Amino acid sequence: MNIKRIVVISIIVLLTCTSLTFFAFKYKGKIEIEVPKVNDIAQSLAKEWDSLEYAELPCLSYKLDYVVLDNENRFIKATRDGLNNDLSSAIRNRDTIVDVKSQDKVLGKVIIYNNTNNEWIKFRNLLLIFALCVIIVAAAFCSLYFVFIDRCILYPFRKLQGFARHVAEGNLDMPLDMDKNNFFGAFTESFDLMREELNKARENERLANQSKKELVASLSHDIKTPVASIKAVTEVMHVKTSDENQRRQLDIINSKADQINTLITNMFSATLEELQELKVIVTEQSSQVLYDLIKTADYNCKANIGGIAECIILADGLRLSQVVDNIISNSYKYAGTSIYVSSVIKGKYLEIGFKDYGRGVSEEELPLIFNKFYRAKNSKEKGGTGLGLYISKYMMEKMEGYIYCENSVDGFTVLLKLLIA
Repeated sequence: MNIKRIVVISIIVLLTCTSLTFFAFKYKGKIEIEVPKVNDIAQSLAKEWDSLEYAELPCLSYKLDYVVLDNENRFIKATRDGLNNDLSSAIRNRDTIVDVKSQDKVLGKVIIYNNTNNEWIKFRNLLLIFALCVIIVAAAFCSLYFVFIDRCILYPFRKLQGFARHVAEGNLDMPLDMDKNNFFGAFTESFDLMREELNKARENERLANQSKKELVASLSHDIKTPVASIKAVTEVMHVKTSDENQRRQLDIINSKADQINTLITNMFSATLEELQELKVIVTEQSSQVLYDLIKTADYNCKANIGGIAECIILADGLRLSQVVDNIISNSYKYAGTSIYVSSVIKGKYLEIGFKDYGRGVSEEELPLIFNKFYRAKNSKEKGGTGLGLYISKYMMEKMEGYIYCENSVDGFTVLLKLLIA
């Protein structure tokens, strides 16, 4: 059933109900008294006046109720009980009063009963029944129409609302199920086509990102091999040469190779973290392992270690070495000053501070330096990817620790908080 057919049926029902109502109110019934019948009754009564008390009243076939009175207004006879049998009652009821005459002599009176009120009561009851029937029919039609509207219009929109919620939640595998005969078939089909295209686009994007991450991881791994070879050759040449100038040049090459290796490690680690392949295995270790890690990362010998507090920490040695390497290499790159390393036990954490004496980071940028690929303003002329602190934070959180930075009057400090076993 289409919309046009529904509109036509609604108009027909409305016009039918209106016409029947108009006819019902216009119809008043036949309540006039026919004068020939009244005259016939009067003449018949005059003919049979003397035997009227014992005989049957004439002209009963006219179906008119009447009462017969004599000249002194005394009741003689009536067609049925309950009629007005005196003039006063007849006048109040607006009955028709006719003289019964015989040869110009008045024998008595006949009172024709006025049944207008009874007819009106019957008509009113009939009208009430008709109105109730019209109301019932209209209510039934409206109910069926509302059911139709709910099923064919509102219900599809409720399904469309649920479908939109699934799409917003990222569930693109659930199709939009709709009846083929629905009014909005083409409309809803467009939404389902949109879902399919979004699903395809998301899958293509996932595959592209996966391919990109795998490519970065593969390149990072492949680049590490020649860098390791460069470091190995440099170390061999450093051992064989006795020229101090050549040794300094070889140290510079070795330092740059370490920087390249750090950048590659950061990029590789970020890719692995996004692929959720970066493993952090936390074990109990002596806090003194930090001393060795710091000395290994401090290839320019600028770190002054003020002592490491004795305790057992929970950490991954490999990942912790990456964090320390990143902190010290950043200090070399951006501050270029000496580094003071301090430690203190605070509650259930061992806190390690790396303080340099550079310009630090502006207070506005301080909350952002751990964001992925973010680089502060003072790093424009420096190399880097903006991944080091991001990866360090990720690793520290995996070890149930913390890393944060703060400016001081005379420098910049990076703080590590390692959980004590």
